[in-house]
Amino acid sequence: MRLDLSGRTALVTGSTQGIGEAIATGLARSGARVGVNGRTAARVEEAVARLRAEVPGAEVVAVAADVATEDGAAQAVAALPEADILVNNLGVFGSAPALEISDDEWRRYFEVNVLAGVRLTRAYLPGMMERGFGRVQFIASDSAVVIPAEMIHYGMSKTALLAVARGFAKEAAGTGVTVNSVIAGPTHTGGVEDFVYQLVDRDLPWEEAQRAFMREHRPQSLLGRLIEPEEIANMVVYLSSAQAAATTGAAVRVDGGYVDSILP
Repeated sequence: MRLDLSGRTALVTGSTQGIGEAIATGLARSGARVGVNGRTAARVEEAVARLRAEVPGAEVVAVAADVATEDGAAQAVAALPEADILVNNLGVFGSAPALEISDDEWRRYFEVNVLAGVRLTRAYLPGMMERGFGRVQFIASDSAVVIPAEMIHYGMSKTALLAVARGFAKEAAGTGVTVNSVIAGPTHTGGVEDFVYQLVDRDLPWEEAQRAFMREHRPQSLLGRLIEPEEIANMVVYLSSAQAAATTGAAVRVDGGYVDSILP
């Protein structure tokens, strides 16, 4: 199955590293024109250079803006006035005792992880509906379903994305636009290797170390290893394609079987 996104324009928020960068690269490799987003121009230009080196001839737009703010969202839309594909990937996470999370932290997690995507969807969805094609995706997490006791504010924000995606899918019903959330499981991103080696023998090669980590600390995973960012990107690219036209309002899992449920 060839996923051809030629002629489509995509915006991927928070795409200067990790899962977001992998998604931007995957979309570009499938022919899409891609807006790479980050808060600083320097970080964005570095990511753009890496993407162009990875995908020669890729058409890339630098979108330096803090989309977690109203002004930043407006700047992003000004830099990329129309998008056929919107991937709301931007997010923050961290651990904190449940009873010590301040009101300001609750607000920050909602602003960054939820409202940033809501604003951009509100900006781009009408144009998609008018043109009769569009793909909106919210990158959620297994924490949306299995709320971590050490970061319930993060879990709350990811649960909210499942509801937001379902609601916007209903708004776009029958227009040719799909809206979905992607539930990502434990993923091999920046800093994860250090975290793993804090918990397992540092003398183990990485492949053995990550499997020991998953076996001992994430035993509910059926995959038995961390997910690579490119594997999440593969799902996003598929959901962005014409072939995924019948998938909307869904919470699609790329979690390695981490969530112990038949349905999300």
